[in-house]
Amino acid sequence: MILRAAVPSDVPALVELIEELAAYEREPDAVEVDAAMLSDALFAEAPVVFATVADDGGAVVGTAIHFRNFSTWTGRVGIYLEDLYVRPGHRGRGIGRALLAHLARTARDRGYARVDWSVLDWNEPALAFYRSIGARPMTGWTGYRLDGDALAVLAQEGQGVTGVPADGAGRGGVPEGGGGGGLRS
Repeated sequence: MILRAAVPSDVPALVELIEELAAYEREPDAVEVDAAMLSDALFAEAPVVFATVADDGGAVVGTAIHFRNFSTWTGRVGIYLEDLYVRPGHRGRGIGRALLAHLARTARDRGYARVDWSVLDWNEPALAFYRSIGARPMTGWTGYRLDGDALAVLAQEGQGVTGVPADGAGRGGVPEGGGGGGLRS
């Protein structure tokens, strides 16, 4: 088994892994991404997301899909782990730990402050695994999401506001720390 940066031919397997993870997380119908969308996000001139894959004899058996974030408190870039998934038949071999260790090494080597992620509160195997590697829960914080109709309604309030969009587009297309350069190793 080797870890490597995802390549375009991995995209169909990555979509399958995303779908398997969504099914495990009891949200099988929530996946909207398709191969074209994921490929565009991963392999654009300025990628917005990155994927490290666990390759076992040419088969993608696990992945860590991640992007860069920024902490105003530390003044440094970090990594946000969106998805960590290893196919059930390949668990117990240290693949998930190796994927996280790779992200930790990347963060350390690049001077990033940390690696963050979210986990469902009922996912006891994941919670135990994360505790075993020294990760700690962010108690006192509640995650929020704005999407769908609520996003559209609030966005309507922002119409007529002029200046640079919130994502920094117009300053060379990619906000500082937002996508260029990547985490491919």
